Amino acid sequence: MSQRESGYERIERDCYETPEWVTRAVLPHLGNIKSVWEPAAGSGKIVRVLEAAGLQVLSTDISAGQDFLLAGKNSVDAIVTNPPYTSAALFIEHALRLMSGGGKVAMLLRTDFDHAKTRWHLFAKCPAFARKIVLTKRIRWFENSTGSPSFNHAWYIWDRQHAGKPTLEYDLQD
Repeated sequence: MSQRESGYERIERDCYETPEWVTRAVLPHLGNIKSVWEPAAGSGKIVRVLEAAGLQVLSTDISAGQDFLLAGKNSVDAIVTNPPYTSAALFIEHALRLMSGGGKVAMLLRTDFDHAKTRWHLFAKCPAFARKIVLTKRIRWFENSTGSPSFNHAWYIWDRQHAGKPTLEYDLQD
């Protein structure tokens, strides 16, 4: 079964702005963090929600000349982002390297992103993979769109302090 086309042109660098409710859904799962790096910040929608939650946020974006995949380590407790889909695996790998001394990584991805055999090293074979939070409401990427959203999404969380098997949770939206 194939997924249907959204009816929209693809946005350059996959710069799809994350609605506020989507970022609020991950907040309870981040634990006692104080500082976050949002490396694909775009116009700052995720950043604003994180700051409103009282977190100190480092905001960078390739459009401002800051390529996350070339970036070095920063002293933050977590990396939280909606990565460009075409570079998502690279974003996860780089984030895990940067947080190898401890910390969390949270990435917003399609719910089937963890299915590919080529990504097992990020999920089934990765002891830091801690949690998948399935969004039970589909994301509407364009505020005034009339069509129904095409894809299901989830937050994936890696935690260097995690022990045991990952958990599956559901964010129950109205």
